[in-house]
Amino acid sequence: MSIPSPAHQAPSRGAWHGKGLGLRRGLMRALEVAFPAAIDFFEIAPDNWIDVGGRAGRRLRALTERVPLVCHGLSLNLGGTAPLDVAFVRRIKQFLAAHDAVLYSEHLSFCADDGHLYDLLPVPFTEDAVHHVAARIRRVQDLLGQRLVIENASYYCAPGAELDELEFLLGVLDAADCELLLDVNNVYVNGVNHGYDAAAFIAALPTARIRYLHVAGHLREADDLVIDTHGAAVVDPVWDLLAHTYTWHGVLPTLLERDYNLPPLADLLDELETIGRLQRTARHDESIRA
Repeated sequence: MSIPSPAHQAPSRGAWHGKGLGLRRGLMRALEVAFPAAIDFFEIAPDNWIDVGGRAGRRLRALTERVPLVCHGLSLNLGGTAPLDVAFVRRIKQFLAAHDAVLYSEHLSFCADDGHLYDLLPVPFTEDAVHHVAARIRRVQDLLGQRLVIENASYYCAPGAELDELEFLLGVLDAADCELLLDVNNVYVNGVNHGYDAAAFIAALPTARIRYLHVAGHLREADDLVIDTHGAAVVDPVWDLLAHTYTWHGVLPTLLERDYNLPPLADLLDELETIGRLQRTARHDESIRA
């Protein structure tokens, strides 16, 4: 995989910026006691909060009104063959409006068949799947009245593949005319598990499509097997890959994901500071190049 020339300037990203944290219920008490200045935005899964009212709903609102909010879905089932759940998409639209969400992102995967599968499973890397997924994304965008942001997924097998991962992802982005949530950890995980150059993969992505970034921890099972868990601290090779991403695509809003094994909030704030330091360094280097 060849590496193209780096982008000199990222496109306009809107008013939100910096470093964000996935808002988990286990963190809410600590955030309410003393809200950290280090958090520039939150991300939540709207699937877990739709129709939540009462005290829990008020606590969510009190936190999400302090900084910009992005929504990252879990159950849209973009790669599935069951009919798109139009009623659910309309409820998502109402939730986004009620919480003044910056954007709505979803996984490039499928998660339902005859009922919900409670997992995010890979879409076959085929031309037919590109057109199938792109048509569903376009339908969602029409219903929402805004662009959908799709996340590159981690995967552990690719049966029946006709395309490689990069070709498939670029095909969907182009056919759907949607945006990308670039999960840097997922690229690292897939690079280890499938033997490709993660840095070259990121360099080959279209800067204009990338809306924001994810970083997370994972579990290393063996030298050639990494499991995407979101249950550990981010490791140095992923931090290095994040710095590489900033070099090629500009300093983008970057979210720290941690879904379980939640450490004290102070530990997550340390990781946010690492994001901030890498962003400051990238901006400084960019100013020198300019």
